[in-house]
Amino acid sequence: MAVEKRNCGRGGGGGGGWRELRPLVQLLLPLCVHWIAEEMTVSVLVDVTTSALCPGQSTCSQAVYINGIQQTVVGVFKMVVLPLLGQLADECGRKPMLLLTLSTTIFPFALLAMNQSKEFVYAYYAIRTVSYIISQGSIFCISVAYAADVIEDSKRAAAFSWITGLFSASHVLGNVLARFLPEKYIFHVSIALLILCPVYIQLFLRETVKSTPKQDQESSTLGKIAKVLHKRYTSMRNAATIVASSPALRGISLVSFFYELGMSGISSVLLYYLKAAFGYNKNQFSEILMMVGIGSIVSQVVVLPLVIPLVGEKVILCAALLSSIAYALLYGFAWAPWVPYLSASFGVIYILVKPSTYAIISKASTSADQGKAQGFIAGVQSIASLLSPLAMSPLTSWFISKSAPFDCKGFSIVCASICMVIALCYACMLKPEESPRQDTPDPEDNLEAPLLRDAQCSS
Repeated sequence: MAVEKRNCGRGGGGGGGWRELRPLVQLLLPLCVHWIAEEMTVSVLVDVTTSALCPGQSTCSQAVYINGIQQTVVGVFKMVVLPLLGQLADECGRKPMLLLTLSTTIFPFALLAMNQSKEFVYAYYAIRTVSYIISQGSIFCISVAYAADVIEDSKRAAAFSWITGLFSASHVLGNVLARFLPEKYIFHVSIALLILCPVYIQLFLRETVKSTPKQDQESSTLGKIAKVLHKRYTSMRNAATIVASSPALRGISLVSFFYELGMSGISSVLLYYLKAAFGYNKNQFSEILMMVGIGSIVSQVVVLPLVIPLVGEKVILCAALLSSIAYALLYGFAWAPWVPYLSASFGVIYILVKPSTYAIISKASTSADQGKAQGFIAGVQSIASLLSPLAMSPLTSWFISKSAPFDCKGFSIVCASICMVIALCYACMLKPEESPRQDTPDPEDNLEAPLLRDAQCSS
């Protein structure tokens, strides 16, 4: 059935905004625990993989290449999986998709908790690749779609800033744990937290989507498979049509592509570059990540909700992209061990790219198409994350080695900054759309209806 969008006569007081965020509590709590558990492993993974694959060395080209291959494979499959999960979240519900995506992260870290030998590290990379295909990006997309179900249009930007702000807060807590926990306990604590998340969601999270009852129980197995494939093709084509027919969605998809092309390439090699250039270890990695996270909490949870009604999503997006360019250039040309700390401070601003992007996509989409639009553009981002390591991995390995043509270990990061410049150009030309009208939907493509919004309206 179609989604009916309702404005339930809410007061204009500030307290109303906080009341609007209450339905997200049961979603944000397990997400925060999940992000803490994931982040606490990031800084130690560089040391673990380098020690296993290149014993006794501070640089490890093999680890850089494996990370690049992993990112490429993930990008290939995410082009299909992310839009598919977005569509399934619209049709089958947000809760089942969250349970699926959150659960996949448990298994790769369980391997490293058991053993950190070369064989187990290879097995970790294989299983983590599958986990990334299912969970990377999709957790955010489904969470944003859930928030759009229960939050009215005017409050969505603030809600998205809370989601990304709590993401940063979780990163800070994760890095604090990584900084002070002994390395041998990090993966065990992470696994315990990761297991808690799907259990909590299963017990406490309310579903916001009601699926239409299926009417094909009499069909044969082949007939059911054919119908599923046809429905997936139709739904993906519909998602592409939604994005193509909206100038705002077309523009933000280009911004997202080039931003992700540069930033995902930097993220995949940054810690290995810092280890090779300045001898950083787990403690320095954690300090840099904590510094970025603390500033990001303030910028997303406090500053963004206050500023975005005054200047709009486009101004925030352009400022954040400009900051990301400075971030990349300072890392690329870092001439002393303290410069990466200065570069990381720009993360306080560039982190706003995500919430402003989600807000622009949400404003340009109807309630029935939130999952499809978010999922399709996330699929566009996955194409970028597929392409970036093809250049970044060999370029980084070359310039951190002794055979580099000139002394600039961060040359690949400087090259990646060009992609952010292109994203900024497209962002400046962007014309964000206000809430579109709700067209009469095709019942084949829109089989859901938010329940919590209806419950709020009737209460």
